[in-house]
Amino acid sequence: MPTSAANSTAPTATTPSPSGRRLWIKNPLAAFTANSLDASGGLVIADGRIEEVLGAGEQPSAPCEDTFEAGEHVLLPGLINTHHHFYQTLTRAWAPVANAELFPWLTNLYPVWARLRPRDLELATTAALAELLLSGCTTAADHHYLFPRGLEDAIDIQVGVVRELGMRATLTRGSMSLGQDDGGLPPQSTVQSAEAILEDSKRLIGRYHERGAGAMVQIALAPCSPFSVTREAMAASAELAQRHDVRLHTHLAETLDEEDFCLERFGLRTVDYLESVGWLTDRTWLGHGIHFDDAEIARLGAAGTAVAHCPTSNMRLASGTARVLELEAAGVPVGLGVDGSASNDASNMILEARQALYLQRLRYGAAAVTCERALGWATKGSARVLGRDDLGELAPGKQADLALFRLDELRFSGSHDPIAALLLCGADRADRVMVAGRWRVADGAIVDLDLDALIAEHRAAAYRLVNG
Repeated sequence: MPTSAANSTAPTATTPSPSGRRLWIKNPLAAFTANSLDASGGLVIADGRIEEVLGAGEQPSAPCEDTFEAGEHVLLPGLINTHHHFYQTLTRAWAPVANAELFPWLTNLYPVWARLRPRDLELATTAALAELLLSGCTTAADHHYLFPRGLEDAIDIQVGVVRELGMRATLTRGSMSLGQDDGGLPPQSTVQSAEAILEDSKRLIGRYHERGAGAMVQIALAPCSPFSVTREAMAASAELAQRHDVRLHTHLAETLDEEDFCLERFGLRTVDYLESVGWLTDRTWLGHGIHFDDAEIARLGAAGTAVAHCPTSNMRLASGTARVLELEAAGVPVGLGVDGSASNDASNMILEARQALYLQRLRYGAAAVTCERALGWATKGSARVLGRDDLGELAPGKQADLALFRLDELRFSGSHDPIAALLLCGADRADRVMVAGRWRVADGAIVDLDLDALIAEHRAAAYRLVNG
């Protein structure tokens, strides 16, 4: 289990390779490729990438040193989580906010989160990533915006955990600069000056951000929300992101309370505010994106601004339902996010795809929202949201990030369509997960992680945090 932040050298864009050996993942029970390719014959993996996609009855073009018989597995691209708050695994199902909506939920939790210590964050990040990995997730975006005194190296801590677990991550350097004394929502102990935010953002980009296909760790800039960040900090972050060619992330249009706040403080609706600070661009992805009107959806699509749909959190906090099909029709990239583990309260991407399927069917009907479409949001759609064209599909040249599920539990007995069964029968745990050509989950267990020890220490940290 990770015990300290990693010391980093200059970042590279190389993809780890196990040994250069070729692996045939042979004849899966079924395969969802997120494209039109037929992978019923399996995949050939070499040097951390997909070398061949084989149709029914096809053989690899050259001998493979290793073979994995996948006849009892449903094969998917690794799932991609586009919005999370790892630290919140320490405040799941906390009674004082179990029945609250967003603003009272936040005001009750901010003082608790302000007590976070470095080891707390390390444990919380490990727990979140482990849970995601077990659910078939290979890439995760985290939005960390809490930097109380003593936690200034929060992103460094997260980088260490990501590397230890062998996953991919987009770690966003979040921020809050508008505290209660100035009309914002967070307490003053959780806010930072714009100067401190920007200096640390530049440091993190220079130290950790990897570019190009196969990148394992990327950095993005992520002022938290209109009600916790000044306009000046938003605009400065946009300028810095453009200068260093990194992505931008924030919460937007999550609740009607947020809309009212923007109108009262800025005299603008949320998308107008976004444009006013230089964020209406294809560099940006938005958490939630629920309360947009038709004209705003069209503007987002024209700009290429993406949306992370978080169905479970939106239902848990009674925030509303994103207009996902209309966003997609307008040209908005849409992916899925589990959101924070204090508003979900899980970190499970395959269950999030199931929730997206059902919630969006309530709006658009069953025929328009198929199982394949929901899985597409969790894979290829999420890759587009994070600006990754090397992930999210089973295709030659793509990164070898895979999730394999077995259908041998009672919940699947009597099912007929293996792809549909994953969502309709409620798959919640992958049997095998590969990241960059390396098995990170084998036989339902994370390689080289003492899960029992993690749970014991994580529970103790959670108890200590909420009890002061």
